[in-house]
Amino acid sequence: VLLIFAKEDKQSDGFWWACDRAGYRCNIARTPESALECFLDKHHEIIVIDHRNSRYFEAEAVCRAIRATKPAEHTIILSVIPHTSADQDEISVVPLLHAGFNKVFWENSSIIACYNELIQIEYGEVRSQFKLRACNSVFTALDHCHEAIEITSDDHVIQYVNPAFERMMGYQKGELIGKELTELPKSDKNRADLLDTINTCIKRGKEWQGVYYARRKSGDNIQQHVKITPVTGQGGKIRHFVSIKKLCCTNEGNKQSYKIHHDGKCSGDQFHSESHAFRCKNRRKESIDVKSITSRSSDAPSLQTRRYSSVAKIHSMTIEAPITKVINIINSAQENSPVTVAEALDRVLEILRTTELYSPQLGTKDEDPHTSDLVGGLMTDGLRRLSGNEYVFSKNVNQSHGNLPVPVFINDVPPCIAHLLENEESWDFNIFELEAVTHKRPLVYLGMKIFARFGVCESLNCSEVTLRAWFQVIEANYHSSNSYHNSTHAADVLHATAFFLGKERVQGSLDHLDIVAALIAATVHDVDHPGRTNSFLCNASSELAVLYNDTAVLESHHTALAFQLTAKDNKCNIFKNLSRNHYRTLRQAIIDMVLATEMTKHFEHVNKFVNSIIKPSEESISNSEGSDCGCTTSLKNFPDNQTLIKRMMIKCADVANPCRPLELCIEWAGRISEEYFAQTDEEKRQGLPVVMPVFDRNTCSIPKSQISFIDYFIMDMFDAWDAFAHLPALMQHLTSNYKHWKTLDELKCRSLRLPPENNNGS
Repeated sequence: VLLIFAKEDKQSDGFWWACDRAGYRCNIARTPESALECFLDKHHEIIVIDHRNSRYFEAEAVCRAIRATKPAEHTIILSVIPHTSADQDEISVVPLLHAGFNKVFWENSSIIACYNELIQIEYGEVRSQFKLRACNSVFTALDHCHEAIEITSDDHVIQYVNPAFERMMGYQKGELIGKELTELPKSDKNRADLLDTINTCIKRGKEWQGVYYARRKSGDNIQQHVKITPVTGQGGKIRHFVSIKKLCCTNEGNKQSYKIHHDGKCSGDQFHSESHAFRCKNRRKESIDVKSITSRSSDAPSLQTRRYSSVAKIHSMTIEAPITKVINIINSAQENSPVTVAEALDRVLEILRTTELYSPQLGTKDEDPHTSDLVGGLMTDGLRRLSGNEYVFSKNVNQSHGNLPVPVFINDVPPCIAHLLENEESWDFNIFELEAVTHKRPLVYLGMKIFARFGVCESLNCSEVTLRAWFQVIEANYHSSNSYHNSTHAADVLHATAFFLGKERVQGSLDHLDIVAALIAATVHDVDHPGRTNSFLCNASSELAVLYNDTAVLESHHTALAFQLTAKDNKCNIFKNLSRNHYRTLRQAIIDMVLATEMTKHFEHVNKFVNSIIKPSEESISNSEGSDCGCTTSLKNFPDNQTLIKRMMIKCADVANPCRPLELCIEWAGRISEEYFAQTDEEKRQGLPVVMPVFDRNTCSIPKSQISFIDYFIMDMFDAWDAFAHLPALMQHLTSNYKHWKTLDELKCRSLRLPPENNNGS
């Protein structure tokens, strides 16, 4: 803001302090000469000129002098005029407007009055001027754009064409501006009713795109892909039409036909025509891509992300979304297809335009209430709110285990515990025996052993004492009162993760920092778990649900708390000696893996893993005669693939209970069922929606719930993980355990084990 006041007074002070309050940079000029010099240097958006007294300078002359400069084109100039007495005539604003002023301000030295005036100018005229200023940049972009651009009025009078349009059509800009489109020669290769179809569509305010033949100035016919977008102005009236035109690249001598669809309301036409052979001059990579010949839908998010190559030229690359390319290829494949095939592809396109590409539609696969309840409880955020029910679980953030003994170094482990840990590399390792001998503190002992095996202390550059203190703090913040989500579960997931990392193909696909991140993520992945699902917390409007906006509530809390606890005390900060870059990389990997354990994204993670890792690997192995060494090396070269592997690994470790030996599997099934029973009991007590009604301790069939869980979540995921990591022992346990639950279900038994009369080994 530039204030032009000959003398300092209350009015100039009012504007000065108003600028300060609004955060504007402000200059003050006392003479017309200094004002013009300052303006030419600073290019102010707003100028306030004192028009109350002509004794010092002529305000209108100052305004005209400023308006005569080029930078003043977009500047707002405000005239401060004196109040008139009752017996004086009102001052006309017309002379002021002719002099170049935009607004008048009646003298008022109140800071708030000055502030309000400046704020209104900013949000009104100044921001409008910003848009006008940007027009030069927009037209510069259009002039350098490789697509032909044509802008017409609502009655189809040409108002602008860019150089690319001139090159494509052979006309000069001066030959086109001001002419109606009907005055230009038309190609006779279009269908007779095509123009009527296009006009009907765009006059309704709908976008049209399709293939159109145009005639160049030389008389040649050229085939273009045209996209015409109506531009609405004030009152919703169509003011302009913007046409983007690209040459349709065809192979020489081939016939091209396109089936064009328009958002269900403006139906397109199928064109069969023999196109002229020509070479498409494109400065991008020499590749032919099927683009922009696509089904158009106003509510299709994937299509709204289409970027035309004019934008892509900025980086000399295409930035079209992969899903858009898939849709374009399918559209192209519909050419000359039989009606049944075309209809099937239309259905495919409808599915691809949904936002939930990886989530199965509940109720279509299995009508079993156990399955629907389990899936609904684990894969929804439970956004059914009841007012007045506030659930806040008691969270005691502990820093130590009190007086319980913990090992200072690995060699200080009691003999009975050390003996059990000798078998920790086996998949059949009994975590419940370790839980018993450690008095429900298995995580610190197993964790120290596993972290030592993988050299975590060396990677983090921290001492064993620091690592032990960290394990102690993390384990203290698992709730031993939970039947399932306690430190034993964390230790079990850590054990499974370490087992998977011991597999040659898994280890060979990951960097050492990834391995460290995976072990830490497994350790902290459920810290401070309240023993209730995300759906429960959302329905109860818990503090955590409110904090994390009902999205991945627990998983977000686990990661956040883990890093808070680690950084809170230098004695347990295992990250304190890492460089900033290593810490950021490690942190992001840990967060990503813990968030992957949230079940709402389960099918997305599994499908991405199968499509990006398993299928390409199988093709690579078959092409290299059975060897997967090269495949493993290539995986390590792609960080996105490593991320998919880490997510899949911790997901499988988190729900590996059905793949454990039968006795361990049965124990875990009983524990998770008890936790769900307790949640159902509390939901009924508090009057909350019952998320999983089948988990009623009086009626639930645990075998049925296990069968549903294995069928819906486990079997496909572990088939894929086994195909990558080669885990025959796990798959044998899974098959055997599944038969166990099936047998119990067939006997209508709701318990965990066979009755004695049936348990005869047959």
